[in-house]
Amino acid sequence: MTHTLPPRTRPYEDLRERVAVRPRRSLPRAGARGAIGAMAMSGLRQLTTSIGLVAKVPPESVLERTMPGLFRQVHPKQRPALVELAHWGYGACGGVLFGLLPSAVRGRPWVGPVYGAAIWAAFETAIAPALGLPRHPRTTVERLALLADHLLYGVVVGASPWPHQEKPAED
Repeated sequence: MTHTLPPRTRPYEDLRERVAVRPRRSLPRAGARGAIGAMAMSGLRQLTTSIGLVAKVPPESVLERTMPGLFRQVHPKQRPALVELAHWGYGACGGVLFGLLPSAVRGRPWVGPVYGAAIWAAFETAIAPALGLPRHPRTTVERLALLADHLLYGVVVGASPWPHQEKPAED
């Protein structure tokens, strides 16, 4: 008697299956939660930059580095709006990624803040170096301020009842 193991599935097939069984509205809602979380972060960053805890917000550095021509074409008074729109877009993408997590994980109250902290750590250790962003020496206070706004993002993204109360879409 020979035993055969089932063929291994590719990791992306599992992801495709999980996304396919979700209601059609769940990922756009997750993206909206991410954008709203980024808006909350922006409010906290307004406070931390205005009192001098944060010198320059990371989305501005990213735009200056990755799209210098576009950034220079925008009038200096309008650049903050461009930075905000980019930040909300990043937040929406992060919200969709959070929405792709299994519901058993998303439903835990601590997962949102951990997710926000993980995004902060990923930016600090991988994304910023990969983009070649200048590494100015940040103070501990500045790092803690940036971590705090990412924790807030995670709270907002993870606190909504949407991912926990998804209902199948009616056709």
